Amino acid sequence: MLGDLIYEGEGEITNMRVLDTEGPNIEASNSGNGKFNGEVEVREMWTEIGVRRSGNVIYGQAQGVFVTKDNNETATATAYGVSPITSSGEKRYVSALYFMTSSIGRLAFLNNLIGVNEYLVDASEKYYHKVWQWK
Repeated sequence: MLGDLIYEGEGEITNMRVLDTEGPNIEASNSGNGKFNGEVEVREMWTEIGVRRSGNVIYGQAQGVFVTKDNNETATATAYGVSPITSSGEKRYVSALYFMTSSIGRLAFLNNLIGVNEYLVDASEKYYHKVWQWK
């Protein structure tokens, strides 16, 4: 069951490279800022590998790190999702995320949490990211 909105963030794609022309497989790195539960400010960094599939769809796998603004807490996430590509070049990934942390502070609630993600990338490579807890 879809639970509460636990994260909102935004940022931009900072780097892209071709891993393999078969597919093709493209790696994208991005970073931005966001808040967990509307109050815990973090910096987020992601690396995603996207594979173009038939039907103009990208299948993506991503690894992410969240670090609190005071640099005292860290959480990680692994995501798997898909996105159709629109004619304007915009992408909307819908993904499942698995969080892990050893934090005993403000990010402790993320340990072993499953999230559902909406990750929008506009034509200028800026992204907007929302995560809901899966209960």
